Parts: sequence; C-alpha cells; structure tokens
Amino acid sequence: MTAICSFHDLATLSTDARAALLKRSETDLSGFQDRVKPIIEAVRTEGDAALVRFAREFDKADVSEGALQASEAEFDAAFRAVEPEVIEAIRFGIDNIRRFHEEQRPEPMWFKEIRPGAFAGDRWTPIQSAALYVPRGKGAFPSVTMMTSVPAVVAGVPDLCIVTPPTPDGSVDAATLVAARLAGVETVYKVGGAQAVAAVAYGTQTIRPKIKIVGPGSPFVVAAKSLLASVLDTGLPAGPSEAVIFADETVDGALAALDLLIEAEHGPDSSAYLVTHDRRVAEAAREALPGYWREMTEQRVAFSKKVLQGPFGGIVLTASLEDSYRFINDYAPEHLEILSTEPFRHLGRITEAAEILMGPHTPVTLGNFVLGPNAVLPTSRWARTYGPLSVTDFLKRSSIGYVTSAGYPELATHARRLARYEGFSSHENAVSEMRDAILKR
Repeated sequence: MTAICSFHDLATLSTDARAALLKRSETDLSGFQDRVKPIIEAVRTEGDAALVRFAREFDKADVSEGALQASEAEFDAAFRAVEPEVIEAIRFGIDNIRRFHEEQRPEPMWFKEIRPGAFAGDRWTPIQSAALYVPRGKGAFPSVTMMTSVPAVVAGVPDLCIVTPPTPDGSVDAATLVAARLAGVETVYKVGGAQAVAAVAYGTQTIRPKIKIVGPGSPFVVAAKSLLASVLDTGLPAGPSEAVIFADETVDGALAALDLLIEAEHGPDSSAYLVTHDRRVAEAAREALPGYWREMTEQRVAFSKKVLQGPFGGIVLTASLEDSYRFINDYAPEHLEILSTEPFRHLGRITEAAEILMGPHTPVTLGNFVLGPNAVLPTSRWARTYGPLSVTDFLKRSSIGYVTSAGYPELATHARRLARYEGFSSHENAVSEMRDAILKR
C-alpha cells in the first residue's frame, strides 16, 4: 500500500509510532520563530517600507508604499473581473454563513436574581478592532474572507481590516475583494505572512494597529502569532489544514478516498487520514486514489501525494470501532467527516473534533464554502480546548452585578467571613459595620 499512500496498521504500531501519527507539520515552531523574528522587528521599526520590501522578497510582488491598501477602484474592477456565477456562489455562501452566525450571537445581556435582592448577569459587546488574515500562498481563498468577515460584521466590530498577500502584479485576488465587500469589509491591505501579523500588532504608516487577529496561515504566520501574543490577541490557533475521514463498513471506500483528498490538496504541510476498522474500505480507498489524481491539477496532485505518502497522512486501519474512536479523539482533528449511513450512532463517541460533518452527503467541501458553520478551525490538536471561529470571538463578555439594600446584609455576612479567613483586611472592612455607618449618614 505504501507505493500509493502511507498505510498504518494501528494494532501493530509501537506506542511511539502511534504517537507520531498525532503530530502535525507545525508541531515544532522554533525554527520558524527564529526566521520571523527579524521580520517582526523590521516591521516594528520601519513600517510600510519593510512591508514593501518583504512583498517583493517573499511574494514576488511589486507594491508601492502608497498602494498597500486596496482602492475603491480595485474593488469595483474585481466585480467586473469575477465571473457572475462565482459572485452568485459567494453571495450564496455569505447568506448561509450570516444566517448561522446571527443565530449564534448571544443575547446582548441577561440578568437574574441570584438571591433576594442580589442580581447578576452577563453583557456582550463587540471588541473595538480586528484584523482578518486571508492566506494566498497556495491558492486564492475568498472562502476564508467569507468565514472571517461575516461573524466579525455580525458581531458589530467597528474597525475591521483584511490582510492578505498581494499577487505578483501588486493587486489583491479579485474574488477576495468581492467576498470582502459582500460581507461588509471595505479595508483590505496587500500584506501577508509574518509581516502582516507584525503590521497589525504594531501599526505602520498605513495600517492602524488592531487588538486581535484571526484566520488560518502558514507556519510562518503561526510562529509570528506566537511571538506577538503579548501584543495582540492572536485568536484560535489555526495553522495548515488537517482532516480525518472516518469511514465505517457501510460506505464505499472510494467515497472515503474522494473526501480524503479534500484537505490533502491544500498544501504539502497539510495532514489527512482515512481512519477505518474495515480493511475492505481501506483497500477500496487505496485503489481509488490514482483515478482521482488523474482528475486533479498537477499542483494539487503534488500537494496531496506529499501529504498522503508522507508522515502526516494516509490510511489508518484500526482493530475496531472503539479503536477508531480512540484514535480520532487522540488526534483531535480540525475537520472530521463521519462517513456512515448512520452517522449519528458514532457521534456520541467522538468528543475531540473542531468540525464534525456527518453522512455521505456532507463532504468537507460544503463546510468549507457554503453550509454555514465557520470553517476557520483550531489545528494541531487544539480542538481539545478551542472551537470554531464564531461571533463570540469578536465579542467580549462583561459580568454585571447589582445588590439592593435589602439583599446586601446576607451577602455581606458570608463575604466578611471568607475575607477574614483569607486574611484580607480591606475586603472584610468593606462589608463590615464601617460601610453600614457610612450608608446611614
């Protein structure tokens, strides 16, 4: 099997070999951090001049300091350049994404009487600024523009911008501009990579600093985020794409192979596994791959072969359904497909996955573009503690408390006892007779 793709018989693997399957290409960022440190420092000290220089060096793009922001004319030209059916698809996707995130938005405030005369609750308000990172190195991604922009707009963030690598002629991918405008974002900067993260962290002559950045990126982007995490909120950790296609005995292995290639084609640093306990499914998937590669572009074939024949992808044959569940939960994938004619029977056994798409008619493609839930997801096992990008990533929560004069004495009595036990004199005094005396004046 290894001639076509990597094959891992889980029952025969050592503990170390099994653990190796859980690693991603960006597990060790130290080498990337060393390379991006001088980039970050250059942007911090030189501003726009560094961005122009790095655009030429890394993106082979000719961008002048006066043209780092996409103009209104460029937006208008993008609508003329993009085919109408693509614009229609972008509108369709944005509509579904907006509907989903509008339902997701919490109530602005809730308030409840916790004890007689004592009220508490939460209030949600939008953060004041955010940068939305849209990658471009291995293709154009208007879908990422849709996924990052819509929840930010729904949340009501007043200061939004998109940062995305420029094309060689110094422009922005036309469909990305179309998606930005249709989603409600008009500020797009022609800057990508680690330099984009630094630009929105520190600000430049053209780019105002932001307090948060979200969106997936290369290991260089992830490394820059890790180094700048004390300067701005870097959001959920979203690195190179990864997916697990879980298939039980009720589906054709050829279908599993078809979907295995979805995330594998993103780039050579992606991760993609087919996980099944059924050897027939595994064999059928392996046999189907060459035929699918003949129907793909040369670049995407190269990317997916690199993934599926390397250490971060392939077929994982497990000893049982239980072993499949265990491996998936250990792996904690960004994308998970449950390929089964009865997907809900498996759902309760899988707890560690950022996105779970169920059944033969719900491939990752739909989730990436048009279904509605957000496709900006935590990678590198961070699905164990993070969920998908959401409206709440662009909102902040404040606790609200209000105690009436009638409710105060009971709470003060218990608080005073705890303050005394912990040795906090001022805490104790603030709920003692001293307060009573002042309030009675």
